[in-house]
Amino acid sequence: MSEDWLERILNVRRWAQGGKRAPHKPMLMLLALGRLQATGSSRLAYVDAEAVLDELLDEYGPSTSRTTTAYPFHRLQNDDLWTVRTTAGPSPGDSPTQLRRLEATGQFVTDLETALRSDPRLLVLAARGLLDANFPESLHAEICAALGLDLEGAEASIVRGRASELRRRDPRFREAVLVAYEYRCAMCGYDGRIGREAVALDAAHVRWWAFDGPDEVDNALCLCSLHHKLLDRGVMGVTAEGVVAVSRLFVGRGRVAEELVLSLAGSPLLEPQRGLPAPAQEHVSWHAEQVFRQPARVA
Repeated sequence: MSEDWLERILNVRRWAQGGKRAPHKPMLMLLALGRLQATGSSRLAYVDAEAVLDELLDEYGPSTSRTTTAYPFHRLQNDDLWTVRTTAGPSPGDSPTQLRRLEATGQFVTDLETALRSDPRLLVLAARGLLDANFPESLHAEICAALGLDLEGAEASIVRGRASELRRRDPRFREAVLVAYEYRCAMCGYDGRIGREAVALDAAHVRWWAFDGPDEVDNALCLCSLHHKLLDRGVMGVTAEGVVAVSRLFVGRGRVAEELVLSLAGSPLLEPQRGLPAPAQEHVSWHAEQVFRQPARVA
């Protein structure tokens, strides 16, 4: 029974077209899982969910489209996983004003809530699966912290086994990307090592793996951990001309922010070894449309 619920959670219907991101329902479910884990009930008042989700979707949602929290709060009912009640009865629809006025509350349907309470493994696997399917791994810890989700501890070994099955990552990907860029950050040139081991260098997907981004060199950059995180947060990006873009929305007044971020705007990316591909234009365009916080600073 738990496996059936997990499949239904991970296959929740989302609006999707041309690789565009729509994390609204998954983020609501993650918030409800965090509430259930913390209090024993997934019940959420709409006004509370609105305050949290609006901020999180602004931070981690797509930069090119905005949807009110009312949309997933009402529409998740169509997946038979969620129910909404108000002082007047059923949900009035996806009007924020009406949901507030009628003091709407939502929570997982009774059978799902019972399954999640009785099987902690299901809660952890559901949360991991939703994170994997909608966000890059570099953002998982901070999203969980913001939602009050604790996915560590006793369930860790079970989660690791299931997550590996779900994600099917290419174990050779990181090494292939680091070799392609000769163990240097493509944005700043950082090349730190301890002995023979590269330290704080990552194989960063340009188009996120969760959105059909392949584990291939032409969808990757070798980046230091800082610039990998900033790429995934949309602070930094890549242009069609192969130069670094920095969002105008990012502000840093100190010397370190100037040197490590702002000064890189307009700088050429390091190229991979001869004969190996730079990031493909289709992946660069996806990141610019779905992740990068437009507009870019003028170099």
